[in-house]
Amino acid sequence: MDETTKVIEAYYAAFNAGDKAAFLALLTEDVAHDINQGERQVGREAFGHFVDHMTRCYRERLEDIVIMAGATPDRGAAEFMVHGAYIASDDGLPEATGQTYVLPAGAFFTLRDGKVARISNYYNLQDWIAQVGG
Repeated sequence: MDETTKVIEAYYAAFNAGDKAAFLALLTEDVAHDINQGERQVGREAFGHFVDHMTRCYRERLEDIVIMAGATPDRGAAEFMVHGAYIASDDGLPEATGQTYVLPAGAFFTLRDGKVARISNYYNLQDWIAQVGG
């Protein structure tokens, strides 16, 4: 298994385990995080705050993960299914009542020195809103 695949696999294993420390350890200090239909946040600390927010509002597990390594060792992508529950209302979104959802999603990665330097996440927000009854 190539290094890019190993890093991305470890990233999603830490996510699914809910291991924030392991998750953050896989990121560069200046990681760029492109939030789906949102802003770019920069830095491991900002990413940690994002993880805290997501943990408060959502309970998610990623399944059927397919990892694709690029032609160069610094690029990769993943496609997966998000199985989740909406457990606390998020700003600007419908009210949370524990609704469940299953949503296809994907992410693009840039790696540097064996760590994630950029992650850009994508999913269909309108599909998610329809599933949670918004």
